[in-house]
Order: sequence, then structure tokens, then C-alpha cells
Amino acid sequence: MICKFIKVKYIYYYDLLWFTIYMPIRHATLHQLKIFAAVARHMSFARAAEELHLTPPALSIQVRQLAEAVGQPLFDQIGKKIYLTAAGEALTSACHDVLDRLEYFTQEIAALQGLEKGSLKVATLSTTKYFIPRMLGGFCTEHPGVASALFIGNRETLLERLARNQDDLYILGQPPEHMHVVAESFADNPVVVVVRPDHPLMPEKDIEPSRLRDAPFILREPGSGTRLAAEKFFEQHGVVLRTRMEFGSNEAVKQSVAGGLGIAVLSASTIRAELANGELAILDVRGFPLERKWYAVYPAGKRLSPIVKAFMEYLFAASAHGENGPI
Repeated sequence: MICKFIKVKYIYYYDLLWFTIYMPIRHATLHQLKIFAAVARHMSFARAAEELHLTPPALSIQVRQLAEAVGQPLFDQIGKKIYLTAAGEALTSACHDVLDRLEYFTQEIAALQGLEKGSLKVATLSTTKYFIPRMLGGFCTEHPGVASALFIGNRETLLERLARNQDDLYILGQPPEHMHVVAESFADNPVVVVVRPDHPLMPEKDIEPSRLRDAPFILREPGSGTRLAAEKFFEQHGVVLRTRMEFGSNEAVKQSVAGGLGIAVLSASTIRAELANGELAILDVRGFPLERKWYAVYPAGKRLSPIVKAFMEYLFAASAHGENGPI
């Protein structure tokens, strides 16, 4: 009898403890989680309210009620800036899990019903704007029920979005080594040395990399995958690039080269039009083109929705057949 009493008492105490710890968060609503996720993503109440078409006071009330349900403050405000607390960081991760799982469930149900509904968010480098939008457009034509969104930015911005798991898929030329991700190559991404057609070295073949030691280079911004590949190659050949200019866009780099301001190292997929109309030419430098790949990247452990899987299959198939792809 004593043992039985102790067991019953222990169970009662455990249930009471579970109720005390876990019941409050169960009062949180999905609407509140979506609002919190938006604030955490923007780190701004005003920008989150604008995105969700809410007034800032209404949004603040929902976040405060959610904090009360959690039992911990979710944000610290220092000056005009807000920062996630430890509880806020934990809740951000939980929100991603919950919202991603609900989206996955929605698409699973749609697939069982023979429907194609859901969303697809792709983030890609500005270098791929010459082919990824066409490929995404082709996919959406085949799947008209899919609501798609495309973000185009530089490598640094994409890595920040990847770290926050803001999108379904990321297109990169060089997967990050410092992040736990899955990277699947789907197309070649050759990198070439680009000059004006009347450059003095154009008639020559198999040019030694050392002969470019004093050449003025027009480079992408620091951190760019193309720039990193170029700097690594020339460093291996004992050449320190003499940077004349650096830009955050391929268009600015190409225009500067066409204007005779220097030479550049660019992805071949970005210069097809300029090669065709004679504005630019490829210099025959030994070791080039650099053989690189385009990668579809997503966080390791991320559950891919049926729509994302379908887009990846489309991406791989279209690239393999040269349809709208970079080759």
C-alpha cells in the first residue's frame, strides 16, 4: 500500500509539473506564431506589421500575449533596436518547425487530392538571373497552382537568409563550408577571363597566368563566389590581382570591361549576349575556364515539401537537357 501510494503521488506530481510548464504555451495561437516569426525575421515591429498588413499596436498586443503564454520575455529593447532573448531564439526555431510542418502537411493533403497548391520560395545569386527566372517560370507554367517567390541577391545576403531558413531553396555557386547544409549540383558553371575584343592579348593562346600580374582587374565585391574562385586560382600561381574597381553587380563589371577599364573573371552564363554581339571576348588563359558547379542548397535536416522536390527534379532535368539552363 505504501509503494502504491508513493507511485500515485509521483504520477500526480509529474502531471502537475507538466501542466505548470507546458499548458501556458498551448494557449498560443498559430496567428501569434506567424506574427512572432515575422518580427524575428525583420527584427522590427514596424516592418513585420507592414508585411502582415496589421497596425503596429495590434501586432504588439499579439506578441505581448504570446510572451505571457510562454512565460518569458521574447525581445529585449536597447535604444531603438530589439534583440531576441534566449526564449525568443528558442521560440524562433520552434516557429520554423511548426510553420514548415504545416506547409508540408498542406501540400501532402493537396497531393493526395490530386491538387497542386502551395508555395515555393527560391533565393538565388544575381549571377543566375540569366537563367533561374526562366526555369522557375517554366516550372510554374507546368504547375499553375503553385505560388512562387524569387529573391535575387549577393552571396552574403543569401547566406544570411540561409542561416535563418527564410526560403525553401538556395541557388549558389559555392556551398558554404561553415554551415550544415545539403548541396546538390545540377549544372556546370564555368568561369572565364573576360576582355574587350581588341585587347592586346586576344590573338595569343594558352597565356600564362603570371602575364596578368600587372593587368588591372574589375572584380565583384569581396565575398562573391566568382571573386573567391579567381583569387584562389591566381594565388596558387603566385599572382596577386591588381584591383582597379570592384562592383556588386555583373552588369557594372561587364560595362567597365567593355569600356576598356580592365579585365574580369566572370561566370560564362553571364556574358552570352555580350559574346554574341561582340562587346566582350574570352581570353585564353592557361587553367581557364575554372570548372565550377551550380548547387541547389538547403539546411541539413530540412524536410522538403512535395513542391520543392518537384522543382528540384525540374531543375535537374532541364539542366541535363540544356533547356533554359546556364550551358
